[in-house]
Amino acid sequence: MTSSENADWMALREDDGRAYLVNRVSGEVKIKGLGRFDPVELLNGYSIGDRINVGHKSLTIVDAALPEARRNMNRRAQTIGIKDSGFLISWMGIGVGSKVLEGGHGSAGLAMHLANVMGSKGHLISVENRPEHAEVGRGNMQRLAEFSAEFPKWNLLEMDLQDAGAEVETICGNLDAAIIDIAEPWTVVEGISSNLRIGGRIACYCPTTAQLEKSWNAVEAIGLVVEFAGEMVERRWSKAGKGGVRPGNQPMGHTAFLLIAAKIAPIEEE
Repeated sequence: MTSSENADWMALREDDGRAYLVNRVSGEVKIKGLGRFDPVELLNGYSIGDRINVGHKSLTIVDAALPEARRNMNRRAQTIGIKDSGFLISWMGIGVGSKVLEGGHGSAGLAMHLANVMGSKGHLISVENRPEHAEVGRGNMQRLAEFSAEFPKWNLLEMDLQDAGAEVETICGNLDAAIIDIAEPWTVVEGISSNLRIGGRIACYCPTTAQLEKSWNAVEAIGLVVEFAGEMVERRWSKAGKGGVRPGNQPMGHTAFLLIAAKIAPIEEE
């Protein structure tokens, strides 16, 4: 997938961070929260960095990027969010040129974060067995590709993850990393491990402790080494009414348990 030459995406940002993606093309569009308008007529004479009034809203025109894509994504399935995506990307060493398998594409929340760091030399393979989720995720990824400076090669396989091994090998050979976000990750780790290079890592995204334990046992049973098992907790703060700052009223941000395991060279028998 490559960026569209006809796309001229930008974002109209409210001062609180809320933003609306707009493609500067002729013709009336409807954008939830802003109303109906012709982007070319609305933005005529304006450029990035200008402030513009749309209805009763005063907005700043900024470049479209991942934060704006994330805020405007269509959602059908629950997504892996910022704190877990960032941790997985950093711990697993995913970056420019990486070859990554995403098992359980959903609405593309994780996939968009992966694509943002992999660059045009990277290769992302997403697997999703539910057509209604694949349709939503595909749309979110296609829009991100249109305004990304660099976007990886991307394949979306609509099939069961346990059946994807041969196709993954045909598409990109060995993987650097695989992230599994399905109900029973322990059932597929052995098959996916065969696609990993030595030194590559596999991660399981587990909403419950029972899933974490079963995944942990499964990766150890096939000789992978567990490097991390635990959770990332987010705690937001806010300004106090009489000065100072304090923890906000939101609950502690647990989302899921993460398991990361590495593939090592087999032990040679003497």
